[in-house]
Amino acid sequence: MALTDSTTESSHQRVTEAKIVVDGLSKRYDAHGGPVTALDDVNFQVGHGEFVCIVGPSGCGKTTLFRTIAGLESPTEGGIYVDDERVTDPGIDRGMVFQNYALFPWRTVRGNIRFGLDRPTCDCPNCEKRVQELINLVGLSGFEDAYPKELSGGMKQRVGIARALAVDPDVLLMDEPFGSLDPDTRDTLHAELLHIWRETSKTVLFVTHEVEEAVTLGDRVLVMAADPGRVSEVVDVSLDRPRQRTDIEFVEYVSEIRDSLGQ
Repeated sequence: MALTDSTTESSHQRVTEAKIVVDGLSKRYDAHGGPVTALDDVNFQVGHGEFVCIVGPSGCGKTTLFRTIAGLESPTEGGIYVDDERVTDPGIDRGMVFQNYALFPWRTVRGNIRFGLDRPTCDCPNCEKRVQELINLVGLSGFEDAYPKELSGGMKQRVGIARALAVDPDVLLMDEPFGSLDPDTRDTLHAELLHIWRETSKTVLFVTHEVEEAVTLGDRVLVMAADPGRVSEVVDVSLDRPRQRTDIEFVEYVSEIRDSLGQ
């Protein structure tokens, strides 16, 4: 999907053809007190090039859902499909970004980003050029040879995003990637992530517990209920970007989602 570079881009410009299909997904675990249901009959679709946020309270199954779509967990019932192919394990079609950065401390910025390209799954004809393009894309030019201990939290997360993009996945899966950052850094990375999304046309699935963050970023917001692990509401955020948190329509979307969450 070719996204416009306009700063007032509408969420309705997205393509609606399904890229990800979650069909009747349930996940149960065995525990000492008996079976625990983390997800119960979850159903939704994500369109090609769409930015979808998943929001919900702690323990509602957001991370379990993320890990199952990533192929890190197996469903008890139902299935997940990407481009009509059933997800059974991790794949290079799905890049993953986590809250805890997960960078290799012994690798530089360049080395961390190149990690995926060093594996035999990549057929990139010019890896060094690809790595430098990603460094430029995430705003880390000049820090190519820095190690993680020399970077701020925001810079580490930029490295994580670039590494996830290195093998050019169709889907970017992000599990509360900005949760540990201060508000100013988080706001900066929101703008940068939306820029990267426009530049790369990736399909993004973004997990968060912050309602304002979901409304800032998402074309749609999937609201998960805690009792247990279900999508209780889908909110279509019909706001132009960039979005201002003080605008009355933004506040109304936040209020609607908070009401759905019972906050």
